[in-house]
Amino acid sequence: MKRFVAAAAILAAGSMIFAGGKKESGKAAAGGAADVSGKVVIYTSMYQDIIDNIEVEIKKAFPKLDVEFFQGGTGTIQSKIAAEKDSGKFGCDILMVAEPAYALELKDLGVLHPYKTPEAANLTFAYDADGYWYPVRVCTMVLAYNPEKYTTKDIPTTFKEFATDPRLTGYCSMSNPLSSGTAMASIVGLLDAYGPEYFKDLGKQKVAIESGSVALTKLETGECKEIMILEESVLKKREEEGSKLACIYPADGVLSMPSAIMTVNEKWSANNNIAACEAITDWFLSREGQKCIVNGWMHSVIKDADLIPYDSLPNDALFSKTIDIDWEKCYKQRDSIRTLFEENVTIKKK
Repeated sequence: MKRFVAAAAILAAGSMIFAGGKKESGKAAAGGAADVSGKVVIYTSMYQDIIDNIEVEIKKAFPKLDVEFFQGGTGTIQSKIAAEKDSGKFGCDILMVAEPAYALELKDLGVLHPYKTPEAANLTFAYDADGYWYPVRVCTMVLAYNPEKYTTKDIPTTFKEFATDPRLTGYCSMSNPLSSGTAMASIVGLLDAYGPEYFKDLGKQKVAIESGSVALTKLETGECKEIMILEESVLKKREEEGSKLACIYPADGVLSMPSAIMTVNEKWSANNNIAACEAITDWFLSREGQKCIVNGWMHSVIKDADLIPYDSLPNDALFSKTIDIDWEKCYKQRDSIRTLFEENVTIKKK
């Protein structure tokens, strides 16, 4: 049985939990950050421009530490880890992937290091009770549209209708669950919510499977009326480009994905710098680290209510209604669900 600090049903739902107790200072906050040294390699699915900003802040926090990032989609990272496993050593020390399902898999494989961070007392999302992984950022799948071309009366406002409303046929888009961890988690939640017919309906809807950047461009030109996309992609475009594209927070609930941070154990770690990995974990889960997350248009995992991404909603409002995601199913039935999706939805080969 998996041990989480939350009931299994809460984790499966991606719902918020609230930890009690007094928050202590972690390694980074305790004044020891300046002494953290060596090298740490982090594999992450965060976008490169967000990584660039985080690198600046990590260097300020750990001036003697060499932190190197490898960026790739969750599917790319999974393939990279699978290949490295055959060599008996990973190329990284920390993984930060899109959702907790992969963390469950890696824990079962025995490649993770348990660490009880004192920052856990301030978390509002479920985490592994043994300390093998913690939520570090919340990615949120929503719908988006272009209010300069359509109104919400012209398009559906639920995930269910996204797949069934004939007004969208040939004019909708979503990311590829074969390569995107958040897209994969989303189709697991939607499969449980609406059954296998949902995938069939997406196929009939002629939904385009493509990158978020392509989908956003199609919204701007009118080639798409509506897309299923991460909220952060829309918020980034609104803040940086003054875009009028807008999010629809579906009436049947958003799909929230608390992305995991985890440390590779000494046997598999690239640099065997466990103390530095623990310090980095503390920093990411601290207010300073979470500011970087929120500045990257993702939602914070800690209790500080004033940490809200640009133009978004507070966590308690945004996550007041969610579609449940079964993380065990997302992990153990990943291949069969991907196959079911491929059998019903056309994915154009590059």
